[in-house]
Amino acid sequence: MKLRDFLYRAANIVRKRKIPILFLICIAIAYYFLLPRDLFKDIPCSTVVRDRNGELLGARISDDGQWRFPPCDTVPEKFATALTEFEDKYFRYHPGVNPVSIVRAAVQNIRSGKVVSGGSTLTMQVIRLYRKGERNIWNKLVECILATRLELRYSKDKILALYASYAPFGGNVVGIEAASWRYFGRSAGELSWAEAATLAVLPNSPAIIHPGKNREMLKAKRDRLLYRLLESGKIDSTDCSLAISEPIPDKPLPLPEYAYHLSEYINSGKDHGHEHITGIDYGLQVRTSMLLGRWNNTLKEKGINDLAAIIIDTHSGNILAYCGNACPDENRNGAKVDILRSPRSTGSILKPLLYCVLLQEGGILPKTLLPDIPININGFSPQNFDLKFYGAVPADEALSRSLNVPAVHMLRKYGVPKFHDILIKSGMGTLTAPPSHYGLSIILGGAEGRLLEITAIYAMLAKIATDGKITDEGDCFIKDFPLKDRIAVYYTLEALKEVNRPDEMDWRMVSSIRKVAWKTGTSFGFRDGWAVGITPGYAVGVWAGNAQGQGAPGLVGASTAGPVMFDIFNILPRTGWFPEPYQDYIEAEVCRQSGHLKGMYCTDTDTLMLPVNAIRSEPCPYHRQVNLDLEGKYRVPYGTAGSIQENMFILPPAMEWFYRQHHPEYSPMPPYMKGSITNDGYSPMEFIYPESGSIIYIPRQLDGSRKGVIFNLAHSLSENTVFWHIDNEYIGSTKYIHQLTVVPPEGKHILTVVDSDGNSLSVAIDCRYTGQ
Repeated sequence: MKLRDFLYRAANIVRKRKIPILFLICIAIAYYFLLPRDLFKDIPCSTVVRDRNGELLGARISDDGQWRFPPCDTVPEKFATALTEFEDKYFRYHPGVNPVSIVRAAVQNIRSGKVVSGGSTLTMQVIRLYRKGERNIWNKLVECILATRLELRYSKDKILALYASYAPFGGNVVGIEAASWRYFGRSAGELSWAEAATLAVLPNSPAIIHPGKNREMLKAKRDRLLYRLLESGKIDSTDCSLAISEPIPDKPLPLPEYAYHLSEYINSGKDHGHEHITGIDYGLQVRTSMLLGRWNNTLKEKGINDLAAIIIDTHSGNILAYCGNACPDENRNGAKVDILRSPRSTGSILKPLLYCVLLQEGGILPKTLLPDIPININGFSPQNFDLKFYGAVPADEALSRSLNVPAVHMLRKYGVPKFHDILIKSGMGTLTAPPSHYGLSIILGGAEGRLLEITAIYAMLAKIATDGKITDEGDCFIKDFPLKDRIAVYYTLEALKEVNRPDEMDWRMVSSIRKVAWKTGTSFGFRDGWAVGITPGYAVGVWAGNAQGQGAPGLVGASTAGPVMFDIFNILPRTGWFPEPYQDYIEAEVCRQSGHLKGMYCTDTDTLMLPVNAIRSEPCPYHRQVNLDLEGKYRVPYGTAGSIQENMFILPPAMEWFYRQHHPEYSPMPPYMKGSITNDGYSPMEFIYPESGSIIYIPRQLDGSRKGVIFNLAHSLSENTVFWHIDNEYIGSTKYIHQLTVVPPEGKHILTVVDSDGNSLSVAIDCRYTGQ
């Protein structure tokens, strides 16, 4: 028969027998779709947290109460060798079903009169783990069919990985990785031959034999497998002898807990039940935790029970160490509170951000003199920590000394709403109320912040100072960070470098001492102690206090959190100092005494590189030309014969009053020569309290009587007599110390003072009595 005729007849047969062919096609399609794409899709897994190199930091049990790590992609060689030797010698060769094993198992079961062997391959066991059906002939047949389909879908290594990920290992331990950590305290990749053999035999009957039950039987089973490995040439006699001498593990071990609070945070999120590779450095995390533990023991003696710290890589923005609270395993209230993410009163920790934004926008220059005089705004009357006033302080010194009053004056000038917006854009997520809720107190701890967020903000300052921009998106970086001016940031860090260290060491005197730009904060009532420091490579944040909120005597950021922060820097590599900016700046002459741009009458100046917006800053307001007699003792009217002009540095009376107490070299404005007529516009008087437009709240006494209010005036010539009036009614006079206690009527008034030289000054006030 010709080939053409044969093909023609074959085609006719196919056409006449369509139904069997369709049946076969349906069978093939059904076989193809027999298995779902993901066999173990709905099985919950443990949350596993690892460092950047894969080291286990911590884990949390899965939702169904099992220690089941997320599935592995590969199986350690020792375990794979031991497992296939024990369960399925021909795993690498059969198509999912081993007919020889099934026949042998059937013969053994018939001879024994009971099931003593299943003949299942590892592939069939994977199917059984997926289906969880009863062990009978029908299910065995289904397993055989599904096993062949699984072999067509996955490689042998993938099938082995599925088995290793979902096999039971006794108790509530599932999977090779969880079993390795629970029984041996190490990763599966680090197992010895004895440990690998032990885990290889466990899934065979995990409910009957495991490290916590029938341990002698488990050892015998393991040793038999080791001898089989020796006989097959998989291990040598030395390895076998050493392995047999190893004991069987005792009860399950606790899993590592090197980052308790980070693990808790990740596990509480929507992405729990997965493996998380973090930016944590395992070694640094362990050393930081140990350091905090030692400091925690010391601080407890002072009633300070909780301590937290974070380290951020300022180049990448990654968190290198996350210690939410020292000693989280302690059985006491507050130990498990994650302070890094807990809102706490910020104290003075936000002052550098205000200084930086004012520099950036031209509101101040690095050494602009700021007023440090009493202020009372509707009852808000801040004090410096030492309860002193200094009259006028350079802005960078006010920052390095953390003076409260100059900071409030700066914020009042800049505006609370604008600063509130800057903080939110910088990454503070705790400012949920409108700016009016916080007011000026926001700069002194009137708002709450998180240690993690604030340290991240400082890290971004370091990033800007190092390379001028933020290009990466690490754990902590925000691309739209508002403090972008590199010159402003550089001057901010230069000021913070001058903060006095807790060990009183001076980095200028000892070259081996590393430079750190750092800031502390202490909240009202001594409840929170902060210290955040940065170098070109690292940002370190530390908080000390009590998680439950109670204060403690001596809980000051500089003396509690500060030493811990420097100890942490001591375990970090040295990184030098921030480079001086070389672009995007202007050069300008600055008055050496006032820190303002050079004015018409400034004599001593410096040329500085400044932020571009510094051109908006006001020129020096304190140097003025004064007309004096020939001896320079008295002021005389302009045009007086024989008079001389001298450029003098003169502060306003209120600033001058306090400034002279700390600066004996200061020369005040000379008095007018007797008989002269004032014509230079200088007023020797200034109200310290009240300010014009003030609302004065005056409490009543318990008996209903009105309590007086103290008015305070500064006079450049304190020996002059000052006469006080309310609404043109004389109420008293003062000399030398110009303070007067007054019980004013309720309502709006005009307060006027007149001195013995005829100078006068008035302010408008609104007096309101409170209480019964």
